[in-house]
Amino acid sequence: MSSLPSEHQHFMRHALVMANMAVGITAPNPSVGCIIVKNGKVLAAAHTANGGRPHAEAIALAEAGSSAKGATAYVTLEPCAHHGKTPPCAESLINAGIKRVVIACLDPFLEVNGKGIKMLEDAGIEVTTGVCIEEAKLINEGFFSVVKSGRPFITLKTATSLDGKIALKNGVSKWITGEESRGYVHLMRAQHDAVITGIRTVMADDPQLTCRLPGMEAGSPVRVVLDTNLGLPTESQLAKTAINVPCWVITLQESIEIQKEKVAILQALGVRLIAVRKAGNGKICMEDAMQQLGKLGVNSAMIEAGAAINTAALNLGLVDRIAWFRAPMVIGNDGIAAFGDFGSREINEVFKFNLESRKHFGNDSLDILNKIRAT
Repeated sequence: MSSLPSEHQHFMRHALVMANMAVGITAPNPSVGCIIVKNGKVLAAAHTANGGRPHAEAIALAEAGSSAKGATAYVTLEPCAHHGKTPPCAESLINAGIKRVVIACLDPFLEVNGKGIKMLEDAGIEVTTGVCIEEAKLINEGFFSVVKSGRPFITLKTATSLDGKIALKNGVSKWITGEESRGYVHLMRAQHDAVITGIRTVMADDPQLTCRLPGMEAGSPVRVVLDTNLGLPTESQLAKTAINVPCWVITLQESIEIQKEKVAILQALGVRLIAVRKAGNGKICMEDAMQQLGKLGVNSAMIEAGAAINTAALNLGLVDRIAWFRAPMVIGNDGIAAFGDFGSREINEVFKFNLESRKHFGNDSLDILNKIRAT
């Protein structure tokens, strides 16, 4: 290996920066970064394009041109090896005369997993894997989740008082957290493929659930409403803006059949209706709903809802991460809690998370907590 490991890490981190720039805009494909280096000089740097195509390798190779011959490519995810809507990236790297490929992590997708590496090695290209692997996995945790479990990687976002309340007894919640925290939530929305809420939240707050940071409006996620009885008002912000920012309503087939006139109005506004199975409690089956989102290309989703959906999502094991904003105030026991009853009788039955990081926005704090996986 002619390059030092430190050089591999240096250039791979550059590639990871590129991949991070595309988080939230590449679904259903993963967000990949590619750097092409020759004689210690970066010839090209690229990330997966909006919507998932072209792939990062194709963009970087086009930028490097004929200079790519004899160069090293640093790629955050194993180059694809199958013919889809575009030729395999592994084949493109071979045809460009790339001498060495350094890869952060393998692609778990069955049609790629290990095959891209084999294609490169069979062509006589030197391949190194595992450089900055954990950082690379983190970037595409949503894509990996869909491949492995069929559902998106799900973050539950909540904003509460110190005692875990999301609103006063009368429902007033504007504003528990400050302006800086709310601005960061807009950035978080842009970093997810979808935001999930419930019909109760829609009826109470009439939210837009878009990213309204200047210059980032186009990064708004798909807005998804869990709505058993198809109660979404046609005059709601979500329905009225569906033609510009996608709004999907997950409901029951029987609700669609009963309300044909309303269905026609919602569809004319651009709202997409998705029918899922009924759960034992008569409401929509959340597991089926998340599987449907995975099939529709949603890799990552953020829940912004009330206690009912928060509690159900945790109970069903659907929450991978919690993003918990806390404001320095105490509302009291008569406030509305972020979570309902879980029925736990022993400490070992409660839901446990690891604290990944803590940030501060003015007087507010944000804890990022990852689910503790069974070993």
